[in-house]
Amino acid sequence: MEIQISLPKQTNRDYAITIGDLPEISLPGKAAIVTNPKVAGLHLEKVLRKIEATELYVVVVPDGEEYKNMETIEFILDRLFDHRLDRKSTLVAFGGGVIGDMTGFAASIFQRGVDFIQIPTTLLAQVDASVGGKTGINNRYGKNLVGAFHQPRAVYIDTEWLKTLPSREFSAGVAEIVKMAVMFDEEFFQWLEKSDLKDEENLKEAIARSVKLKAKVVKEDEKEKGVRAVLNYGHTFAHVIENFSGYGNLLHGEAVAIGMVMANELAIKIGLFSKEEADRVKSLLKRYELPTDYEIESAERFYDTFFLDKKSHDNRITFIVPESIGHYRMVENPEKSVVVDLLRNYEKGKKS
Repeated sequence: MEIQISLPKQTNRDYAITIGDLPEISLPGKAAIVTNPKVAGLHLEKVLRKIEATELYVVVVPDGEEYKNMETIEFILDRLFDHRLDRKSTLVAFGGGVIGDMTGFAASIFQRGVDFIQIPTTLLAQVDASVGGKTGINNRYGKNLVGAFHQPRAVYIDTEWLKTLPSREFSAGVAEIVKMAVMFDEEFFQWLEKSDLKDEENLKEAIARSVKLKAKVVKEDEKEKGVRAVLNYGHTFAHVIENFSGYGNLLHGEAVAIGMVMANELAIKIGLFSKEEADRVKSLLKRYELPTDYEIESAERFYDTFFLDKKSHDNRITFIVPESIGHYRMVENPEKSVVVDLLRNYEKGKKS
């Protein structure tokens, strides 16, 4: 016997990404802002003036990738229950990518799912992490291996927050902008080569162009079953680097910059990318003082760790590499010897 359950079409989850001054935000029912001490100390008063809710609470969690774990999620959930939030409540992610990922994940599981909005305060979060509904935490096996797709109700991108951003955090966000251009838009990449993102108007333009590209990809492939996987360019290598380095020692964008350089070298080895193009990408990353080199203990161990990544399937790993600037290729399960040979160049004592 087979009994079919017919479910209604998914409720409309479209949402707007607002770029500009943070507007007045009116939320139904209770709300909780999740943030960290650094962001709260700099900007919380402004946000509290802008948000209206029946009751508004603030949950402050420790700052840093090393706290992006289940223990912190439990702390957030406990505070939500303490304040008696319910299914009609809203969470507000006010911080960088770590805060956004954790708040979104908490929203996805609190009372089986409540709304949340994103107010990203770092460049990386504004151009990438806040858009698309990926939420999650790290564990000892790797990065973002526990999580859910849970789209925000709205994203508010205000470049005013970036004026207090440390230079390393700014550069980490630039890495994600470069990623989008290399994968999808050669003209955008050429514009980046000529433009100074320290200029406020250029920065706003770069954010808008990156978000438009990300929104287009998410619209086509919300749950990463196709083209959205291309956004992992550099990340397959980067997640292993973060795992080995210890979360918090390298910023995510810094690891992605190194990962893009490695992915470019793989693309050269299999005949998809030219050294000249790879040098252009590396030069742009270096302009913003992003790291492009890394020492590993063992090429074999690094390679084996790829298979703990959520992007691996049936002991097969897919690498996202550029075919040329503005174009991409998904390379599934390349010869182990090719990848390990690349990684051996990064073993201690072998890189100049």
